[in-house]
Amino acid sequence: MLFNSSMASTSPSIVWPVVHEERRALIQDLDQLPPEQWKTPTLCPGWDVHDVLAHIIDSAKTTRLNFMRRMIASRMDFDRDNAVGVEREKTGDPAKTLVQLESVLSRTSGPPAGLATRLVEAFVHGEDIRRPLGLHRDYPADHVATAIDYQVRTTTKMGGGKEIAAGWRLVATDTPFEHGDGPAVEGAAISLLLAVSGRPVAESELTGPGAAAFLQRTS
Repeated sequence: MLFNSSMASTSPSIVWPVVHEERRALIQDLDQLPPEQWKTPTLCPGWDVHDVLAHIIDSAKTTRLNFMRRMIASRMDFDRDNAVGVEREKTGDPAKTLVQLESVLSRTSGPPAGLATRLVEAFVHGEDIRRPLGLHRDYPADHVATAIDYQVRTTTKMGGGKEIAAGWRLVATDTPFEHGDGPAVEGAAISLLLAVSGRPVAESELTGPGAAAFLQRTS
């Protein structure tokens, strides 16, 4: 059976435990990180590991009400608001910032968007940090598929990857997921999620008739 949007479970009782587990796993991965590695550039242009961590904390603290206030303060500029949030949550000591993530680990708040965005953030930002550090995590492929399904149906203007995915048939090799029409691009769910979220992936991660052209266009 192939994945379709009706199979995507975005029930709070399913999404939040996954998000909380991803936060917990990230804390464990960063707990013994050498001081100099906190300044490692991530897959987010302009942000190092410490910056992305601060952003994750800021996002976890965001509520629907304060999101609207923040958008007004930032003149509806998402990038500006994110930058302000990073500076607000980033302490002088990365270890102390990591403690702040522990304090929000079990929160269930977020911006006024579909719950699938919480999965997108948990998985994509997890890889934003881990890949440059040479760290590996086996993500729950079925939940990653839910995140992909959201991204390919959401415009890039709203943080999705609908335009990136257009014209290709994306096929996950580790969970039942298939989306779109066109030359097939096959790979692990996490690789597909990163690609449609505008993150770089290695040539070896994607195969299929459309892989080369897809990678060339997305790069």
